[in-house]
This record gives sequence, structure tokens and C-alpha cells, in this order.
Amino acid sequence: MAPWQDVLDQVVRDRRAALVAYAYLFVADRGDAEDLVQEALVRTFARPRAMTDVHAAEAYVRRAIRTSFLDRARRHRLWLRKAHLVVGDGTVRGPADAAAAHADVMVAMRMLTRRERACIVLRYFDDLTVPDVAAELGLSDGSVKRYLSDATRKLRDLLGSTVTWPPAEVHTLPVSSASGRSTR
Repeated sequence: MAPWQDVLDQVVRDRRAALVAYAYLFVADRGDAEDLVQEALVRTFARPRAMTDVHAAEAYVRRAIRTSFLDRARRHRLWLRKAHLVVGDGTVRGPADAAAAHADVMVAMRMLTRRERACIVLRYFDDLTVPDVAAELGLSDGSVKRYLSDATRKLRDLLGSTVTWPPAEVHTLPVSSASGRSTR
């Protein structure tokens, strides 16, 4: 058995309870704490290191616990920011619900500025990348990101949870690539 495997066995056998208690401070759930320790152990010992000291190995594992927790928190925050404005709840709805959802989305879209609306349509309905939207509208990438951020916030504020599933069809406004203005 390699020296690092002996260190891993000793860390798991002698320090596991302390590591779980440390992880518990972050997540406040025993099961999640154990999962966090397991993930940290895998991260630490996935690549064989020249570790022969249990205390140094424990320090690596503790650092991996912190990093894993922070990564999870960042992913969760990112997920919350990118949650869809329109979320299905699994219930079957009728045509009247689709019409109401469509009307709500159209009213909310009209509340956006022309550039915000153009950015939203090109990015999320036409599935263009930010650089492609910028090229199409003659804007910088940073401007497009700002318009998308502002528009998404406005749509979330306007729609809230009133729209619970995507409308069957969304009509878009044709946009001139030079000015970013509606041609209607």
C-alpha cells in the first residue's frame, strides 16, 4: 500500500468525526456534512500526493471542505440568478391559461426599453451568444450584458410568479441591426 493510502486510512479512521463536525458548521445538516467530507476526501486524495503526515492531510481536507462548500454556495446563487422566468409546475393547463400567460409576457416585454427588448429576444428567443447579440445590435459585449441584466430584473419584477409555464408562441419585434430600434 502506498504511503498516501495509509494517511487516508488514518485520517478517515481517526479524524472523520472531527471533519464531519467541521463540515456541519457550514451546512448545519449531518447528511450534508458527511457528503461534504466525502467530497473533500475525494478531492484531496484523488491525485496521489507525497503526504505522510496525518495533520497536513487533515489541513488539506479541511481546506477542501471550505472550497467545496463555497463552490456549492456559488453554484446555488448562480442557479437562483439564472432561474427561468417561466417555470412549469407539472399541472395540465388549458388554452385560457396559455392565452393569459402569453398576454402577461407580452405586456411585460412592452415595458422594457427597445434595446432591452432586442437583447432579450436575440439572446433568449433566438439563442444568440452575448458577442453575437452585440455584433447584431452594434453594441459592446458589456452593454449587452447590462441590458440583459436590467431587462431580466424588470421582467422578474413584472411577472413574478404570475406566469407559470411558457406560452406556446411569442411574437418578436423585428429589429434593425444598426440602430437597435424596432422597425414597427
